[in-house]
Amino acid sequence: MTERDRPWLMRTYAGHSSATASNALYRKNLAKGQTGLSVAFDLPTQTGYDPDHVLAKGEVGRVGVPVSHLGDMRALFDGIPLERTNTSMTINATAMWLLAMYQVVAEEQGADIAKLTGTTQNDIIKEYLSRGTHVFPPGPSIRLTTDMIAYTVANIPKWNPINICSYHLQEAGATPVQELAFAMCTAIAVLDAVRDGGQVPAEQMGEVVARISFFVNAGVRFVEEMCKLRAFGRIWDTVTRERYGITDPKQRRFRYGVQVNSLGLTEAQPENNVQRIVLEMLAVTLSKDARARAVQLPAWNEALGLPRPWDQQWSLRIQQVLAYESDLLEYGDLFDGSHVVEAKVQELVAGAEAEIGKVLGMGGVTPAVETGYLKAALVGSHAERRSRIESGEDKVVGVNCFETTEPSPLTADLDTAIMQVDPDSERAVVAAFADWRKHRDEDAAQAAIAELKRQAATGANLMPATLDCVRAGVTTGEWSFALRDVFGEYRAPTGVGGAPITGALEGASGAELLAVRQAVSGTAEEIGAGKLRLLVGKPGLDGHSNGAEQIAVRARDAGFEVVYQGIRLTPEQITSAAVAEDVHCVGLSILSGAHAELVPDVLRRLRRAGVEDVPVIVGGIIPAADEQELLAQGVAAVFTPKDFGITHIIGRIVDEIRRAHGLAPWPALKEETLAS
Repeated sequence: MTERDRPWLMRTYAGHSSATASNALYRKNLAKGQTGLSVAFDLPTQTGYDPDHVLAKGEVGRVGVPVSHLGDMRALFDGIPLERTNTSMTINATAMWLLAMYQVVAEEQGADIAKLTGTTQNDIIKEYLSRGTHVFPPGPSIRLTTDMIAYTVANIPKWNPINICSYHLQEAGATPVQELAFAMCTAIAVLDAVRDGGQVPAEQMGEVVARISFFVNAGVRFVEEMCKLRAFGRIWDTVTRERYGITDPKQRRFRYGVQVNSLGLTEAQPENNVQRIVLEMLAVTLSKDARARAVQLPAWNEALGLPRPWDQQWSLRIQQVLAYESDLLEYGDLFDGSHVVEAKVQELVAGAEAEIGKVLGMGGVTPAVETGYLKAALVGSHAERRSRIESGEDKVVGVNCFETTEPSPLTADLDTAIMQVDPDSERAVVAAFADWRKHRDEDAAQAAIAELKRQAATGANLMPATLDCVRAGVTTGEWSFALRDVFGEYRAPTGVGGAPITGALEGASGAELLAVRQAVSGTAEEIGAGKLRLLVGKPGLDGHSNGAEQIAVRARDAGFEVVYQGIRLTPEQITSAAVAEDVHCVGLSILSGAHAELVPDVLRRLRRAGVEDVPVIVGGIIPAADEQELLAQGVAAVFTPKDFGITHIIGRIVDEIRRAHGLAPWPALKEETLAS
């Protein structure tokens, strides 16, 4: 019988509501055959806020599990032996804090921490570019990363202290060449910092390289994606050999985990997402020499809302059928000797190396972030992709072609087709958090915080002081705000101003944009404004700004004056900006599920400020029942992922402004833009 390769680690990205609820979910998933854990933390945990902070309102337990202190981490892994569990934690700005809590829980279980296996994502660069959970400026953030690398190499040698994450770069619009290049530039920045930092002896750099992993994206163009991963391996081998002198081929091996593409999942005909997920999985499994070490698949209904356990089980079973029923693992690499594959790999390598040279010529990835070059490049690429979809050049089945469909039994009852987080769970988490602080040793906690701040002001490795904070009962918010006091906070460039004009003026899409431009200028003239002004706001902690940026760019191209201040704003700040800028429309983008709390808050504040004639529109992953509730509360329009035509949305905004001023719809828009 042919000997089979060992399957990759199989994970589902999971966590919600509370540590106790998430622990039950993890145990259930492990019993179903999942071979590793992938922890989703909620946004307050990821961005360093306690659950009672004003910015945490509506966000607690929404997109992941809240972990505010050691007690939460104990509950999260209760009954799960960490010494025998491979755990991936999607955590970046607060990665040191979460790893420290994980280590202390493992010690309490009696584990040998040298045997712990798993990964902390810990790639802060891509947070500035795509996902938005950064806290500190680039310099201190890189320091926290290098401190963790030095600590784990010495103390937790089987742990991956960082995975360079290109996944979110693709979600933010990166082409395969950009994904390769920008991720590799991040890896170079991290390895240079470790090499030059003096904490790791030169002879141990091979061990550092061997523990660097990557977390990548795989889209539906699965041949190109498979070639991209072969290109990744080739470039990584060259960089680690030539730049860092790593001679052991095993240490230079490109090691990666993958979450296949969520960007391409559609709300329209969501059953098509299943075959998309399968094709994307093949991109990272078919080629043995470029096969993922760990795979987690999204669920078919993620464009609708939070997946249920059954939906996650379906995605796990997709992996298991391929690994255990097919003969894939019985063969060597299927693509060795393919001229087509080799040509594509060479093309991607050449393009990526040219872009790497350009970024390094700017001084590296940090200056390229700070100047806004990388963000503007991603916003521009994403805008071009959206334009191709809107024009029909890129086909998306069920969205811009083959739209006729039978009613789907999967979505016959949309309210039960996704998981709903109990709104009372946030109040329970906040109450439990208050109880934790009440019963801890306050003097010990404050002493640990003071020592952390003292160490942060020096060049010391911050992992020991962080571990002391964990043991003293310090909270996530206290740890991060102690470091905020020393390092400061950082607001990354939005990339909107530097993005090229994207609205093509040819064909039907060009005619639509021209009609909207005329409506914008004509409406401004009718109401006596120099220009129509649109405020695009991101309330709460949701850092996924891609959609908001695309609305901002297209509105600018259509003639709006756009006010966009980036992510992580309170409803109060958004209201103040709307009043100060005298805007004609407020657009709120929320993808975290916090719309039910945050949108009514903005509406109330606008009314109290006397702003009655400014329509508020909302975009995000919003269930049908919530959409109706928002409209009933006074929201003018709600847009969800099914509304893929951005120029159409801008036209709707113009008509909502006209309606608010007692004007009839713009005639050309009624015909061109608003046709269903």
